[in-house]
Amino acid sequence: MVKPVDIETFLAAPGPMLDVRSPGEHHQGHLPGAVSFPLFSDDERAQVGICYKQQGKDPAVQLGFDLVGPKMGGFIRQAQALAPDRTVRVHCWRGGMRSGAVAWALGLAGFQVTTLAGGYKTYRRWVRDCLAQPRRVVVLGGMTGTAKTDILLAMAAQGQQVIDLEGLAHHRGSSYGSLDMPPQPSTEQFENLLAQQWAALRPERPLWLEAESRRIGTCRIPDEVFQQMEAAPTVEIVRAVAERVAVLVEIYGDSDPAAAIAATERIRKRLGGQRTQAAIAHIRAGDRHAACELLLDYYDRTYRYDLARREKQIPQIDVTGCDPAAAAERLQAHLPKLLGELAQVAG
Repeated sequence: MVKPVDIETFLAAPGPMLDVRSPGEHHQGHLPGAVSFPLFSDDERAQVGICYKQQGKDPAVQLGFDLVGPKMGGFIRQAQALAPDRTVRVHCWRGGMRSGAVAWALGLAGFQVTTLAGGYKTYRRWVRDCLAQPRRVVVLGGMTGTAKTDILLAMAAQGQQVIDLEGLAHHRGSSYGSLDMPPQPSTEQFENLLAQQWAALRPERPLWLEAESRRIGTCRIPDEVFQQMEAAPTVEIVRAVAERVAVLVEIYGDSDPAAAIAATERIRKRLGGQRTQAAIAHIRAGDRHAACELLLDYYDRTYRYDLARREKQIPQIDVTGCDPAAAAERLQAHLPKLLGELAQVAG
């Protein structure tokens, strides 16, 4: 039995999600947790599309059946491995023929199948609507090396609402941000992952986010979220320079030297030729401490310039000597004042 349902029902329904779009479509963006279960390969999808444009719908449908027919047994066996209880959710791009064909075949094989009315296109509208919902955002700022991400993760462990934007983007936000990180998702998939967490938030409670520029590597923060971050109250953590250098060495000390040099070359124009050569020499000599000290001066000057440009008064909290858990506790002690500022922004 096949049941087309709305997006909220689909997301809450039991069973693995089978994305029957092509592998390329799935890679570009998909529902978090969905399994790629392509009816057509990328090449086959292109063939059917060309046939539709050149010959019309009926020949394209016939070609589709010619391509898919020999695969049906494999689809059923694959679905049985993924869902031993024979309960699955299936979607395609528009909730049309591709999901309908797979749902029909699985239904004949005894599966309980739920399909998404409107397909992935409907889901993407849900993502946009979700990200436009207001949240009580509080932004955590601070210079490079203050361990903002670690502190936010400690706050999450202590029960605060936190979204790790850099974790979702697989990037730490600077020229060096991709070192030792997995490949970045597309911006579309970044939005999907963010919406999944955004929807689960309790809107009456504060949401802590790290201060970011509009892009985190290649991932772009959605305008709806970035505008809330720009308007939100911000607290800046400060930490002694020696501790900040130690934090950076811990993060980047074992990264590939060639990748670290390439990241340094990317900021040559802003860093200056002499400083760039000195930093690269330190990296080649294995002296990451000296390299981080030199680069920290550049990032500090950039941070101060951006802060002056914004003309925004930001309260500071010194976390020198604090591990992430202790720093998180210190921030939470400051929360009532921040919430007062948040109420003024909302008013």
